[in-house]
Amino acid sequence: MVKKYLSLVKFSHTIFALPFAMIGLFLGIINNPDPRQTSLNKAISWRPDNALSFIDWRFFLVKFLLVLLCMIFARSAAMAFNRWLDKNFDAKNPRTAIREIPAGIISANHALVFVLLNCLAFIITTWFINVLCFYLSFVALFVVLFYSYTKRFTPLCHLVLGLGLSLAPIGAYLAVTGVFTLLPLLFSFVVICWVSGFDIIYALQDVAFDKSQRLHSIPVWLGKKNALRFSEILHTIAILLVTSAGMLGHFHWLYWIGTAIFAGMLFYQHSIVRPNDLSRVNIAFMTANGIASVTFAFFVISDMLVY
Repeated sequence: MVKKYLSLVKFSHTIFALPFAMIGLFLGIINNPDPRQTSLNKAISWRPDNALSFIDWRFFLVKFLLVLLCMIFARSAAMAFNRWLDKNFDAKNPRTAIREIPAGIISANHALVFVLLNCLAFIITTWFINVLCFYLSFVALFVVLFYSYTKRFTPLCHLVLGLGLSLAPIGAYLAVTGVFTLLPLLFSFVVICWVSGFDIIYALQDVAFDKSQRLHSIPVWLGKKNALRFSEILHTIAILLVTSAGMLGHFHWLYWIGTAIFAGMLFYQHSIVRPNDLSRVNIAFMTANGIASVTFAFFVISDMLVY
């Protein structure tokens, strides 16, 4: 049964946003290692010479577990809700007819209960983080659940998906510091452009079906060729934002190795997908972007810990 629900929410796709949540978490821990320091000035200016020796690892472990649970609950709620809401469309689409609800593996009612339980678990978990995260949990849930409706009325649905996943780095940072600062926000903007760009590529597979059902997407709106150009623009902006974050955060060579790999994976996925050849979309979607996020986070966090 657990395996069925993990498949329902595509748990493996957590690999996209979770690494950026870890970047936000470590930014908060390293720049504000004392949980009593929550003022904006301290959160921005404090950076130890040896981060590893200053981190309160017990405090870090608690925050890590809470952030991880929030990621799991919020994403599970969003994905299951999307599957529940789109069940009739999925049943008509040959590519998605094998999904759990249209295939009868999980009933629609059980999927909806699963959504509600994950929403409740997410809200309760944020209560144990801090008051700000608790209040913002309702906003976060609205964004990630509202995305499922957007394809019904706007081709900009991909940007709403990006916005939902972009809450990961700033949310993790807020879990530690309780304040907004520019650097984690920049990483959130990176996620918006990066996720929106690769979701456009993924949507190329369903252009004919979406048109037949009057669903909206960038590929339906602009056509496959122009949609790929739009995706390229978004990914170029993502690379520029990553570069800006590196300069603003005064990162070192490890960060720039991660940036080079991240940029390389974005260029790679555009090199293997053509408007008339979508055979490698899944490689571009899962493999390239999974490598991009995990590798980038590894080098960014390593840079923060070493320097």
